[in-house]
Amino acid sequence: MFPLHFLQRAAAALSLPVVARLSGAMLYVVGLGLGDEKDITVNGLEAVKKCERVYLEAYTSILGVPKERLEAIYGREVVVADREFVEQGIDGMLNEALTMDVAFLVVGDAFAATTHSDLVLRAKGLGCKVKHIYNASIMNAIAGCGLQLYRFGQAVSVVFFTETWRPDSFYDRIKENAQLGLHTLLLLDIRVKEPSVEALCRGKKEYEPPRFMSCATCARQMMEVEETRGEKVYGPDSMCVAVARMGQEDELIKTCTLKEMCNIDMGGPLHSMVLVGETHPLENDMIEMHRAAPHDFLPADQVPSQYLSDL
Repeated sequence: MFPLHFLQRAAAALSLPVVARLSGAMLYVVGLGLGDEKDITVNGLEAVKKCERVYLEAYTSILGVPKERLEAIYGREVVVADREFVEQGIDGMLNEALTMDVAFLVVGDAFAATTHSDLVLRAKGLGCKVKHIYNASIMNAIAGCGLQLYRFGQAVSVVFFTETWRPDSFYDRIKENAQLGLHTLLLLDIRVKEPSVEALCRGKKEYEPPRFMSCATCARQMMEVEETRGEKVYGPDSMCVAVARMGQEDELIKTCTLKEMCNIDMGGPLHSMVLVGETHPLENDMIEMHRAAPHDFLPADQVPSQYLSDL
């Protein structure tokens, strides 16, 4: 049996991850759920409590509470991993996971975003041992609005329009879903720590303020795309569901037509939307139960622009 220090030197010379395999070090990819610090599973909490490093991914979603509340219940310092960290500094975390237990916390469930599949592939490539601990995400919590999960088609992402860029690829996916009578979950844009164009031109690190797309902005962009494409995939009278802050104490669910959605007031982030397909009678009852009232809509002069530059 070779001593550990001999194998460590051999691993370094051969660029092999022997140390991680011998030390039992683990990268835990932990879903936090949608609400607050208490939504973590028992397995997830046990894993976090034994980790020497804990990182909170703050790029693909946000938690409804500050990180200090996580630190209080976990008994560990939590390092916020923003977009820059995830895209440029993640190798440092993965190297740590070769020799110690590291937790990477993700709001919702880690594998609802392809970013984290890439993280796991990179970790495995370096020789890290990885354990996934799953949790609820918007992909299954959306059933709380009363629409049945098996009647959903492809989920789509909707990003902020600019004056010069109006991506409409979501329209084709909605069309495919509509042809099958399926609902479409729309995941709305999140822009956190995005560099400004001016800063990029000057080579400086300056960031735009955080922006989170509202259901009203999404609806207005959808109406513009339908007007441009003209394929009648949906229209002003199409039924929609708006959800906000799912899993949190002030969760909000409202239903209305797409035209009405352009004025809906759903409060703070995060928002998601559903374009409703063919419905079961039980779904119709749930839609009616969540029907928006007149006071749920913004005055005409307060309706947000759909353009990022106006926010």
